[in-house]
Amino acid sequence: MTGRKFFVGGNWKLNGDKKSIAELANTLNNAKLNPDTEVVCGAPSIYLDYARSKLNPNIDVAAQNCYKVAKGAFTGEISPAMIKDCGVNWVILGHSERRHVFGESDELIGQKVAHALESGLGVIACIGEKLDEREAGITEKVVFEQTKFIADNVKDWSKVVLAYEPVWAIGTGKTASPQQAQEVHDKLRQWVKANVSEAVANSVRIIYGGSVTGGTCKELASQKDVDGFLVGGASLKPEFIDIINAKA
Repeated sequence: MTGRKFFVGGNWKLNGDKKSIAELANTLNNAKLNPDTEVVCGAPSIYLDYARSKLNPNIDVAAQNCYKVAKGAFTGEISPAMIKDCGVNWVILGHSERRHVFGESDELIGQKVAHALESGLGVIACIGEKLDEREAGITEKVVFEQTKFIADNVKDWSKVVLAYEPVWAIGTGKTASPQQAQEVHDKLRQWVKANVSEAVANSVRIIYGGSVTGGTCKELASQKDVDGFLVGGASLKPEFIDIINAKA
């Protein structure tokens, strides 16, 4: 046993409406969920309040993004202060879609991480290589560089979950093999040990994301450095329950 509490996040992305969120909440609220697993649902910002009101208190809610300041002339953005005001305790930052679809830089993601943590939110910080980077053999270089920008902005690691999501596996149906996932998670933990501290390396949760399903979750969960999942499409379906219970 690592002492690290298994963590399963659902990233709903740009999906859902009040009807489907209420139905999903009802399904999750009535399911038998492993009490030893921390569960967080990432709702679109316009539904954060609604999702929080519908889900049982044992299920946390996350925003999918936020800005690096509390308030101001930043049209279309939301702040950690607003997220907290909705009773929401987590935010996902640095997701590959934010990086590669919306052009967010490592530097901006670092600034967002710093401000979210200073505001008292927990952060699910995402890192991961693209297919051409993996094929070029620079996976480690890419993920270590991304991790450094995050780590440089963290004072309290107890509020941070690192999510390794190989970009080539997100929404493609391709999952990293359990061995591929374990290899990167192990190297990330070694990087944290060398660059932050051994205590943080032993305690920080490193979760895997990228086409996780009810079918692939158990073997992935059995890897010693895989501390949970960040789940995309499957988090909108009843099989999310199977993924939450992957360690049961």
